[in-house]
Amino acid sequence: MKCIILAAGYATRLYPLTENFPKPLLPIHGKPLIDHLLDDIAPEIDATVIVSNHKFAGHFQKWAEGRQGVSIVDDGSTSNEGRLGAVRDLALAAERLSSLEAESGNPAAKKSSVGEGVLVMAGDNLLEFSLKEFIRYSRGKATSCIMRYFEADSARLSRSAVIEIDDSDRVLSMEEKPAQPKSHWCCPPFYYYTPEALSLLGDALASGACGTDAPGSFAAWVSKRLPVHAFLMPGRRIDIGTLEDYRKFSSTE
Repeated sequence: MKCIILAAGYATRLYPLTENFPKPLLPIHGKPLIDHLLDDIAPEIDATVIVSNHKFAGHFQKWAEGRQGVSIVDDGSTSNEGRLGAVRDLALAAERLSSLEAESGNPAAKKSSVGEGVLVMAGDNLLEFSLKEFIRYSRGKATSCIMRYFEADSARLSRSAVIEIDDSDRVLSMEEKPAQPKSHWCCPPFYYYTPEALSLLGDALASGACGTDAPGSFAAWVSKRLPVHAFLMPGRRIDIGTLEDYRKFSSTE
């Protein structure tokens, strides 16, 4: 399986820590935050593409030295105000994966953007469960998949991606930052896309109907055209969003 990590944000809420250093590489429990995600799924992944902004690309390239199967994409942006947005970054990463497969001689690369399903995630979250469970679920469904967790706080719902599902976990609706949430199911930034779904990235961007800033915008667009199922998170996701969060969770003890 291939993996795409979206890491081109500027993490302005963590200044001054992230003013000149990328949030996914901040040390948590003795190693970079991004390594907690990658070490967990290493047995399942044979190639990883990480999208960085231009300001922090050098940091990621240095971190990636000596790591097999890791490719860094610089999206060219230099400021939070000029960022490309997660969906455009996803398109850049999918293009790199397609190029890597074409170079390897994989005939599937000629039929779609990539020849197999791709795990896509933000690189700045800690998980208290294994992503391998999500991978197994996605393979079992054989559709694009997202994650879900119950959120009771209405204010947090309005700052998140909110979904409705049926009895089989299929997504009926998905909306980013809704003014009036239709459910209490939130979708964190972890996705599994089939080759068919990823092949629609160009159409999504060209349509003007798919938002580009939030990573869930593409999943929402896909769910209106192809089956998407929602995996119930079996544990907690920790968003290191503030300096207080970082100080709390970065202890090596």
